[in-house]
Amino acid sequence: MIDQVFWERAVAMVKEMTREEKISQVLYQAAAIERLGIPAYNWWNEALHGVARAGQATVFPQAIAMAASFDDELLEQVADAISDEGRAKYNEFKKQGRTDIYQGLTFWSPNINLFRDPRWGRGHETYGEDRYLTARMGTAFVKGLQGDHPKYRKCDATLKHFAVHSGPESQRHSFNAEVTEEELDDFYLWAFRYCVEKAHPAAVMSAYNRVNGEPCSASPALLQKILRETFGFEGYVVSDCGAITDIYAHHKYVATKPEAAALAVKAGCDLNCGGAYRALDEALERGLLGEDELTRAVERLMYARISLGMFDDDCPYDAIAYDCVESPEHRALSLRMAEEGIVLLENDGILPLKEGISVAVVGKNAFERSVYLGNYNGTPSEILTFADGIRWYAGRVRLAHGSDYYHPIAEAVAAAEASDVVVMFSGLDPSMEGEEGDAYNTDASGDRTTLSLPAEQLSLLEALKKTGKPVIVVNVSGSCVDLSAARSSSRALLQCFYPGAEGGMALANILFGKTSPSGRLPVTFYPSLDFLPEFEDYRTEGHTYRFYRREVQYPFGYGKSYADITETWHSAYLCTVENKSDFDAPYSLLCFDTDGALCDFCRLVLKAGEKKTVSFTPYR
Repeated sequence: MIDQVFWERAVAMVKEMTREEKISQVLYQAAAIERLGIPAYNWWNEALHGVARAGQATVFPQAIAMAASFDDELLEQVADAISDEGRAKYNEFKKQGRTDIYQGLTFWSPNINLFRDPRWGRGHETYGEDRYLTARMGTAFVKGLQGDHPKYRKCDATLKHFAVHSGPESQRHSFNAEVTEEELDDFYLWAFRYCVEKAHPAAVMSAYNRVNGEPCSASPALLQKILRETFGFEGYVVSDCGAITDIYAHHKYVATKPEAAALAVKAGCDLNCGGAYRALDEALERGLLGEDELTRAVERLMYARISLGMFDDDCPYDAIAYDCVESPEHRALSLRMAEEGIVLLENDGILPLKEGISVAVVGKNAFERSVYLGNYNGTPSEILTFADGIRWYAGRVRLAHGSDYYHPIAEAVAAAEASDVVVMFSGLDPSMEGEEGDAYNTDASGDRTTLSLPAEQLSLLEALKKTGKPVIVVNVSGSCVDLSAARSSSRALLQCFYPGAEGGMALANILFGKTSPSGRLPVTFYPSLDFLPEFEDYRTEGHTYRFYRREVQYPFGYGKSYADITETWHSAYLCTVENKSDFDAPYSLLCFDTDGALCDFCRLVLKAGEKKTVSFTPYR
């Protein structure tokens, strides 16, 4: 896949650089080399579910919510829209001569680590716990982000975090994940290999932790033997931020910064997010690294910039205008994805609701802005809240936080008693599950220590149940929680992962039947942590639906529809699916192999009374 013309240009460009200039290019804040016509460039950009941290942007649903759609074709459209906005912003910043952080084209997304344990705070950044779903969604995202031009890439996608990385957040700078070769191949690296082979991502980000004793950012086994030689990866590797410093400061793998920097470059880590590569000058002086190894890294980086059209005037993506940012078309795409990612868990027939009824909207998550945004997010010009969406259909909407943090539960009870139906919003928010330092949970680690809903939510739910009014619970979270109380106290139960800026309207469309729910759980909902292995135990046994042997609350892939849809399996890979209802409905059909692992899926729209036969061809 290497373009030889571009590669020869990169080699010639680097040949003209001094040693100091080469070192300046392997730092994420790459300096300008004016005599060679190379402008400064900051490699750090984010686009997990929309262009992030760069001002106004379409905020699509969080990654875990998009995974719940099981719709990789739609995700590729989403990523294409994200890359349009990324290009538009870059083009505008370039006109202004700006090269700051979050203004470039090299995006550090997607996160294709597996959500192996529900305690991991960053799990909502992923596509769930299954290797195949993650691989398909990751591949779609990379393709959409990078474009399909025969000469230039629209943006660079970066698979992260390589590898065996899923908590604990508080230990990530020093943790050693111990796994067998079989577990590496079958579980932790499977999606990376699939994405590399199918989508040819421009970049891979190395993880903070060690794997079987070797720091990921300085591991010849991971970065050279597996990633490049076995998987055929031809792009560049960037370290996670500060990971090179971790090699000596926290892993204690070597004693000094120059040794750590040299090891990383020799292993194939080309770009440093952080400042440790400033020590490469000393490493070269001490003979810890050959200049040819530094040259190789810089050549890969210059090749990437050339492939993005940064030094040419015929790149068609330079014409993408700023008008596309948060355009009506992109917002409509976000709305559609949000609808597809909402999962109906229970329904006794109360849903869909009738238009014109009065609704009490209760619970802190109905008012919490962050639950629409997730993390690594952009800034929407407008957020359609859950209350806004419900107000579109309902005759009267009464609002109450219902939490002791704000107003007494009595207010929520009063609103419920005066309404036809109660929609209670339970769950978490990104301050309760997230990255190290981004959340207050567990000494700011972002990880969770319980699956229980907050106590005040359970009290509120009990009080609402006693009113005798029908209660619908919408749980909003980026991961599984114990929904036993919500299940027993409500007439309908939905899981709404962080749904993006259009999430309020998407939910309302589901509640009032404009759209039939079609989302499926991309993670197992466990009843508690009691029978899960220790968080630090990276053995696959006991983790995820493939290896957990006990009863669960809701299984991976679970999700109901308003339509009466039946599946008739004629063989392991041949199924007839029929819509016995009198209305059209979307549906995701999942195929599991004889070992019980997801091996294929497809997205259908079944018309009223329609029957379709689907033949699957599992990926091997």
